[in-house]
Amino acid sequence: MDLRRHLLAGGCKLLHWSGMGRLLAPFTGGRGVIFTLHSVRPTEAPKGFAPNAHLTVTPEFLDRTIRQIRAAGMEIVSLETAVKRMREPDYNGKRFAALTFDDGYRDNLVHARPVLKRHSAPFTIFVTSGFADRSSEIWWEALERIVATAEEVEVPVGASMRRFSARTDADKEKVFCHLLHWFTRDLGEDSQRLELRRLATIHGIDLPALAEELILSWDELREMLRDPLFSVGAHTHDHYALARLTRDRMRRDVAKGLERLDQELGVRPCVFAYPYGYEAAVNVQSLEVIRELGFAAAVTTRPGVLSPGLEPMALPRISLNGYFQNSAIVSQYLTGAPFPVYNAARRLRDTINPHPACG
Repeated sequence: MDLRRHLLAGGCKLLHWSGMGRLLAPFTGGRGVIFTLHSVRPTEAPKGFAPNAHLTVTPEFLDRTIRQIRAAGMEIVSLETAVKRMREPDYNGKRFAALTFDDGYRDNLVHARPVLKRHSAPFTIFVTSGFADRSSEIWWEALERIVATAEEVEVPVGASMRRFSARTDADKEKVFCHLLHWFTRDLGEDSQRLELRRLATIHGIDLPALAEELILSWDELREMLRDPLFSVGAHTHDHYALARLTRDRMRRDVAKGLERLDQELGVRPCVFAYPYGYEAAVNVQSLEVIRELGFAAAVTTRPGVLSPGLEPMALPRISLNGYFQNSAIVSQYLTGAPFPVYNAARRLRDTINPHPACG
C-alpha cells in the first residue's frame, strides 16, 4: 500500500477516534454518497504479490458496510434515485448512499448479489461491453497474471528493452509497477493493448479465456436483469481512458458500448462511469461527449459527497477499497470529512509530481 493510501487510512482513523468526523459531518456530509466497488469474493488479506488487491473486497465487508450505512440513518437507493435527489432544489429527506460496481466481474453475481438481495439493496453494475464480448482485454488483471507466473519479464528502459528478474515478490512488485507506469503514462491506448498481447503471447496468458473466467457473460447479465434491485450502467466498449483518445474515438467507444448493451440486454443506460475516473483521464471533451450522447449523469473516481450544484457529468464516488476493509474508515467516508483535505493534498501532489511511478 502506497503512502497516499496510508495517509488516507490514518486520517480516517484519526477523525474517527477523535470524534472530529462526527462534528464535521453537518458541514461535509452533503446529501449522500456513491460508493465504487469492483470485485467481491471471499479472500484472506493479500499475501505476497497482489498488485490489484485494492479492487477486491469480501462479501463479509460488503455486508458490514450495508449495515453500517443504515445504522448511520442513511437510505440505500438506486444510482438514478441518488442523482435525482441530489438535483432536487428542496430535498430535505434522509441522507442516502448508492452502490456501484465497475467492469462487470462475475463475482458480482456469485458473491455480491446474495448479500445485496439479503438486504434489499439496489445496485448498479457498469458494464464494459467489450469484456462481455470477450473481445477487449482486462489488461490490469492480465498484467498481474503475466508477472505472477514469470521468472523474468522484458520491460522498456529508455529506447531499449531489458529483461528483469521476477523471481521474488519484491521483484514482481517492481516489475509490475514499472509496467503499470509504462502502460498508463507512456503508451497510447492502442499501443498499450498491442504490448499486452505481445507479453501475453510470450508468457502464455490467454486473454479471451481470462475475460471468460472473470467477467459476466451476456446470458448472466440477462439473468440478473430479472432482479428489480439491479440496474445497468454504461462503461464504454473497450475500457479506454477517454482523455487519451480523440473526440471522435471517445464518442465511438462510448456509442459502441451503448449499442452492444441495447443489442444484448435491451437497455440504454442513462448513467455512465468513466474508465479510470481520475482527473488526468477525464477532460472537458469527455464531459461534452457524454452529455451529447444523452446521459443524465456520469461518475468519476474522485472522492467526495453529493451536493446540489455539482457537475452531473463528473460526479464523485468513494472507493470501498480492498486495503481499507475497516468500519472506522467507512464511518468517516459517510461523514464526508476526509475528502476536502484529501483532495487538496492530491491536487498538490499532482502539481509537484503529475506522473507518480506507482499506486
